[in-house]
Amino acid sequence: NVQEALKEDLPNTRAGVVNADAFWERIDYFLSHVVPVANQYQVNIACHPQDPGMPVPEGYRGVDRVLGTVEGLKKFVAMHESPHHGLNFCQGTVSEDLEDPNTQIGDVIRYFGSRKKIFNVHFRNIRGHRGDFVAEMFPDEGSVDFVKALKVYREVGYDKILMPDHAPRVPGDPDARNENFAFEFGYIRGLIQAEQHIT
Repeated sequence: NVQEALKEDLPNTRAGVVNADAFWERIDYFLSHVVPVANQYQVNIACHPQDPGMPVPEGYRGVDRVLGTVEGLKKFVAMHESPHHGLNFCQGTVSEDLEDPNTQIGDVIRYFGSRKKIFNVHFRNIRGHRGDFVAEMFPDEGSVDFVKALKVYREVGYDKILMPDHAPRVPGDPDARNENFAFEFGYIRGLIQAEQHIT
């Protein structure tokens, strides 16, 4: 639980204090070296948001979470602009950072999707919101309406992978993760097929 972890008085990580300026400087250095190679070889590089979202701006144990917010991700994809530099768009992680995921996630998908910055999607659901994350959920029972989300991906012309991620564990059956992933694959496939026939 993020809230409980923040209450613990833990020391900084071995990296020490990494404030936002230092973090962005390191990101800029990395991208300045990697993006030209991605362009040269026509390879997409996709960043996963920092997970989980932190309800406080200073992050956790001395490390700012600059890639744990939508604004941070916007800044990230604008740096060293390239059609090969974008996101592994984890819908679950992004939802954890939103005050009202069900009403806000559509506009976030539109922002990055219309700019062709979504290279693949971790299509998972959560229950909760920023500062009150409850749990990872099956796609049909969380805080985000997956039918609405899928329509937005279609609206922006997204035509790549929608993959399950972090299949929830079922109380009393902790070894059923493979079956749970199978359910998620089937649900997503059925959702795509149904959406194709919805006008």
